[in-house]
Amino acid sequence: MACEFEVQLAAARDDDSMEHVFAALDLVEALETQITVYRSNSEVMGINRSAARQSIPVEPRLFELFRQAERLHRETDGAFDITSGPLSEAWGFSRREGRIPPDATVAAALELVGMQHVTLDEATGTIAFRREGMSVNLNSIGKGYALDRMAELLAMHAVDDYLLHGGKSSVLARGHQPGRRECGWTVGLRHPLHPVERLAEFSLHDQALSTSGSGTQFFIRRGRRYGHILDPRTGRPAEGLYSATVIAPTATEADALSTSFYVMGPEEVDKYCVAHPEISALLTGPAEREGEVQLLAFGIDDSLIRIS
Repeated sequence: MACEFEVQLAAARDDDSMEHVFAALDLVEALETQITVYRSNSEVMGINRSAARQSIPVEPRLFELFRQAERLHRETDGAFDITSGPLSEAWGFSRREGRIPPDATVAAALELVGMQHVTLDEATGTIAFRREGMSVNLNSIGKGYALDRMAELLAMHAVDDYLLHGGKSSVLARGHQPGRRECGWTVGLRHPLHPVERLAEFSLHDQALSTSGSGTQFFIRRGRRYGHILDPRTGRPAEGLYSATVIAPTATEADALSTSFYVMGPEEVDKYCVAHPEISALLTGPAEREGEVQLLAFGIDDSLIRIS
């Protein structure tokens, strides 16, 4: 998943927690082997090669993840879409070789994008594509999914009071931070314009947080900046925000929705959070004064956030 996974927990434990922590980290490697699009023998790559010609059986937990992706696609009106790989190819982001594609290339890629062109048969546990050339890519949900699976394994062995990191952009908190009087864990949010500074701190208790933005993957042409997060509805890079941070019950939801909210923008995010009170968000964008950041919060309890 092109990032490091970490587990933080109290070092003074006298049980066998570390044995289970190492097992959880090993699980990440197994999941990477299953869901990556950068290994030809992964299950997802097998699906991408064959699902346009026949229905492909899917491992049950992966099928469940596809169903969740389908639900999020529907709830975000298409802003979240795991079939947007052809767009990343068109813009060169899949190989970190950013370019501006011709309109015809974008239009052709859009013909291959959309969960409405994917058939998930719950009775048979199979997946099929309705159009040749389609593919699925779980890079916008995979880290969160891996964190949730790690937490499941640790819960089976009664390991508690820990914080899981997936690439620093996705975290999952359980229990309490050692030595902290308040309940939960403190998680910092980087300033989008000054990465060495903290913009805000969140207090998480049995919650997940994920942040998405295009601060590190972008290219500039003729003075205009093009970020790697693409709107699957238009086929073009999303614009208008620096970052989108989501707090959710599960890391899978937080990971997927942070990408979606970056694409959707404030008005759509507001509507989503009102309809889903278990989800909260903090969006950052340009302020009226150059060099300053505007903060837009949705559904966040003031007691759980501190702005630096």
